[in-house]
Amino acid sequence: MSAYRSVFQPGLFAGKVVIVTGGGSGIGRCTAHELAALGAAVAIVGRKAEKLEAVRAEIEAAGGVCSTHTCDIREEEAVRATVAAVLKRHGRIDGLVNNAGGQFPSPLASISAKGWDAVVRNNLTGGFLMARECVTQWMGTDEADDCAIVNIIADIWGGMPGMGHSGAARAGMLNFTETAALEWAPIRSNAVAPGWIASSGMDQYPPMMRETIRGMKELVPLRRLGTESEVSAAIVFLLSPAAAFISGACLRIDGAAPNAKRIWPEVGTGGSNTQFDGFQFAATPKVLQG
Repeated sequence: MSAYRSVFQPGLFAGKVVIVTGGGSGIGRCTAHELAALGAAVAIVGRKAEKLEAVRAEIEAAGGVCSTHTCDIREEEAVRATVAAVLKRHGRIDGLVNNAGGQFPSPLASISAKGWDAVVRNNLTGGFLMARECVTQWMGTDEADDCAIVNIIADIWGGMPGMGHSGAARAGMLNFTETAALEWAPIRSNAVAPGWIASSGMDQYPPMMRETIRGMKELVPLRRLGTESEVSAAIVFLLSPAAAFISGACLRIDGAAPNAKRIWPEVGTGGSNTQFDGFQFAATPKVLQG
């Protein structure tokens, strides 16, 4: 079987344990694979056991170490128990990748209180609970050393029309990241903000968004969508010793899309650069095929 083609040093995370939420698909699955390929024992968290088990099987077949933990990160007691289970299984927690999240398209006026609350709990509250429990149960103890948290947010600059609930939650997650970098130091806390990434999540949106998704690359100065591997590489860097003096920061992975301006009609020069894709199981989303 082919291996993950990481740009990082082999064995970089040997002896380390990293939790990846939303590890059953998309960016979370890719990140779990890369971390495992670099020697980390990964604990993947999600709501659907069958998806987690499929990823665990992939990682173990490639020679990696992986445990699965079914959890709804919106539920406080479930999160507390899940972090305790990871500690019981692996004995330590060196990194947390707060990747789990989700939303549905809707204009603000049509979002119910229930819908708003569900998205905010998924994209903000759940990440806070996971981070708090990792800190209180291990990272903030005298036994821990060189721990790091990476929170995955989104391209929130200029608002998020059509998904205002998600934009508000993820903006809150950025502010939380900045606060945690101060209150929880020397634990490092950073954020990664993916833009339009060709991930399996694109196939979850309704058919009415198909043409919008296919046209996104024309609004990006680099004239393409990003890959899961490009996001994973940023996450891995922020978890690594090379980022030891980086905390409270947010790294955009968006091809400069937020830099496109109405007063500058050209979006790039019409060309693109070479994408990086080191994930052996990467697949083009169905919505982008054909």
